[in-house]
Amino acid sequence: MPELPEVETVRTGLAPAMEGQVIALATVNRPDLRWPFPDRMAERLTGARIERLRRRSKYILADLDRGESLLIHLGMSGRMTVSGDPLGQFVHDHPAAEKHDHVVFDMANGARVTFNDPRRFGAMDLLPTATAELHPLLANIGPEPLGNAFNEDYFVAAVRPRRSPIKSVLLDQKLVAGLGNIYVCEALFRAGIAPTRRADRIAPQRLAALVPIIRDVLSEAIAAGGSSLKDYRQADGELGYFQHSFDVYGREGDPCRTPGCGTAIRRVVQSGRSSFYCPQCQR
Repeated sequence: MPELPEVETVRTGLAPAMEGQVIALATVNRPDLRWPFPDRMAERLTGARIERLRRRSKYILADLDRGESLLIHLGMSGRMTVSGDPLGQFVHDHPAAEKHDHVVFDMANGARVTFNDPRRFGAMDLLPTATAELHPLLANIGPEPLGNAFNEDYFVAAVRPRRSPIKSVLLDQKLVAGLGNIYVCEALFRAGIAPTRRADRIAPQRLAALVPIIRDVLSEAIAAGGSSLKDYRQADGELGYFQHSFDVYGREGDPCRTPGCGTAIRRVVQSGRSSFYCPQCQR
């Protein structure tokens, strides 16, 4: 599933074609994805101007001039691609329709934005913009890791009482928004903390040091266009490149890249997810 860097990269790629632009025609080709689409979704979107395109955790929100916001979740295999953008950001002609093109936005500026999702684990909803943060999918999400509310004092106070492994704690979306398996593994490696270590047994200074490390990992991943492992593509159809910079994720059995180490990267399963780490460098 795309994590924060991938979703932010998609949002950035969509902005030139969609932000400030009118949806000339919205086409909805099926009644649902993971959940049913809202009533009259195509009608409610057609003719609306997208005033702002923003991200909350792993969700994209398009704020409309009609007082509603379109909430988009990419799910496991969802992709949003742009074609025919006259602003010069994308040079692709409109492709032929594909089987899993479930929602299509034809913009008044000539761009076409297509939501394709073979596995249909994605989601879309329309909600009042003024109360968007109260939506059930958004109401209990923690602070954005790249925002000011995610700071050392908050993080240490929130994490220190937890008796669960630090890896599990960091994946809790109520604690911090948008972190997923890949970037938690990479951040813990840089911090020298084993993913299996209980959160309440990590010194406050080491926890505090995780905050800038998490920010750095996410920022570097966004700059690289995210990580393409299976289905993820940027809005122009290109792959992300951060997977080439992984220190531990997916590298089971490979030597640690820390100078002078060379220990084989180990994989353990935690709550059904693979954690990758160096048993020598991470304690």
